[in-house]
Amino acid sequence: MRWIHRDSLITCDHDGRVSNRPSQRWVTVRGVPVLVEADPEGRDITACPNYGPTIKPCAKTLTVTVGYSAWLRVDGHRVVLSHLDGLTDGTPPGLVHHTVRDPRQTFLGADA
Repeated sequence: MRWIHRDSLITCDHDGRVSNRPSQRWVTVRGVPVLVEADPEGRDITACPNYGPTIKPCAKTLTVTVGYSAWLRVDGHRVVLSHLDGLTDGTPPGLVHHTVRDPRQTFLGADA
């Protein structure tokens, strides 16, 4: 698994893009701040193509269910790893996930 940072590509199941926003700036991978616990939650999702008369496109990420390191922490917050998986607010409710499509770095890895 790879560490996830600000430039990593996280998408919803429909290929909408999650807007990453790191809450810390002092730990980086090649100069790009890594994401830590809660960073992938509550983030905007843009360009989700899932829409229609009774369909709501993904607009926000919800709770992360998997993807925080059990061992690695930055200032007490668990580091986000590439096996990240959580839900979005899109339809069908409770079934649409956000996951890492591309970590965009191969330099730093870790076990869960």
